[in-house]
Amino acid sequence: MASSAIASTSTPLINKKDVGLSALSSQASFSIKSSKKTVSKKIVSVMAPQQSERKPSMTGSVKTGMTMTEKILARASEKSQLSPGENVWVNVDVLMTHDVCGPGAIGIFKKEFGEDAKVWDREKVVIIPDHYIFTADERANRNVDILRDFCTEQSIKYFYDIKDLGNFKANPDYKGVCHVALAQEGHCRPGEVLLGTDSHTCTAGAFGQFATGIGNTDAGFVLGTGKLLLKVPPTLRFVMDGEMPSYLLAKDLILQIIGEISVAGATYKAMEFVGTTVESLTMEERMTLCNMVVEAGGKNGVVPADSTTYKYLEDKTSMPFEPLYSDEQARFLSEYRFDISKLEPLVAKPHSPDNRALARECKDVKIDRVYIGSCTGGKTEDFMAAAKVFLASGKKVKVPTFLVPATQKVWMDIYALPVPGSGGKTCSQIFEEAGCDTPTSPSCGACLGGPRDTYARMNEPQVCVSTTNRNFPGRMGHKEGQIYLASPYTAAASALTGYVTDPREFLQ
Repeated sequence: MASSAIASTSTPLINKKDVGLSALSSQASFSIKSSKKTVSKKIVSVMAPQQSERKPSMTGSVKTGMTMTEKILARASEKSQLSPGENVWVNVDVLMTHDVCGPGAIGIFKKEFGEDAKVWDREKVVIIPDHYIFTADERANRNVDILRDFCTEQSIKYFYDIKDLGNFKANPDYKGVCHVALAQEGHCRPGEVLLGTDSHTCTAGAFGQFATGIGNTDAGFVLGTGKLLLKVPPTLRFVMDGEMPSYLLAKDLILQIIGEISVAGATYKAMEFVGTTVESLTMEERMTLCNMVVEAGGKNGVVPADSTTYKYLEDKTSMPFEPLYSDEQARFLSEYRFDISKLEPLVAKPHSPDNRALARECKDVKIDRVYIGSCTGGKTEDFMAAAKVFLASGKKVKVPTFLVPATQKVWMDIYALPVPGSGGKTCSQIFEEAGCDTPTSPSCGACLGGPRDTYARMNEPQVCVSTTNRNFPGRMGHKEGQIYLASPYTAAASALTGYVTDPREFLQ
């Protein structure tokens, strides 16, 4: 790998910040030492000193370093150099839409390009019904019918259909939550541009690609042309070092960051995550990290591709890809540094993802329910984490605990994979012994609310600890409900006590 693939600690910055962990114990103190990297130097050519004054060239421009996001957009727009603020026409590698936004995007496509128009590339359009699936609501079901008719008409290659709502296992093509399914089905590849009609499309940035949410109008245009006009965002760099404590998950890391910079702190900016802590994260944990950049207002989030990325992709895609990395001389708008070894379990209190608090500071908050699921907290490793807490406690839950796998594969993992240290027990067995609800059909579930018959929807004002990504009024159903965002560790610990609980009560 070229030396430019490694972000140097001596990167020139417009504004550099060492961030104190304000959510830490007041007794905690720490320092971060910069590591120096040796960059090999090679003599390319030797020339005699200039003998006479040489006037500067008036043609061309001097190449400056670019961030990973700038490089990806430069390649996609067929330009050699890009700077933040430039508007460029970008060639799209993948366009994703789902049952909530798909019908609107399709309607705009047909209106602007004609009833008989064909999409620009039937193999680059991915359509995933996932939001309002297991419901008797006729309008919600009709949305899926519209997707099906369009995919048949256009011969869309990647349509993950569902017809039998009574038994999701009878639908081999059905996957579940789009952001997790995109990764599992090999649509997330380093160096590419992935756009989707969902704000949490930024999840795919975990694979070192530019991924962001767009509106129905933009999606309709992309369907017809394969291009979109985008403004190049400046990049914020988040350096996370230190060994990850056994009681923390990536959800704690992103809650810390959002609490630090606020829900508007990254508005139309790229968020790049680097450091030894990030390098140690699994792909699913990196997805959690990137999933919530939009909760800070971010345009996209990115993690540099590495051996972990390539290992994950080995059996998922045969498509060639070429990762890109920030140059050592790339300019970042700001840099934030964290010593993760000092971080404690966190929650985001109602009604904003940046309303950060230590989990132990909320121990007097009585709760009515726990929800483990969504694109943020419904992956296989999320359920493994929850099972670990239940197993360590040996107790039963004290409040209704709802389990919503993100995809059909996650559902199968819950019933098939043994939990480490359990003597061969699966997540499903541990959940049953703990008194949780039986894992339900994979979908977005109650995260966005949905029709009133949506599983685990809050139809009355209750207090819920949830692994989802938003706790605005009305999320998960009731506008007067109170949602505490938390990691699967904290959610499971809270289910066992009936109060918001620091998972260290059960995890050593």
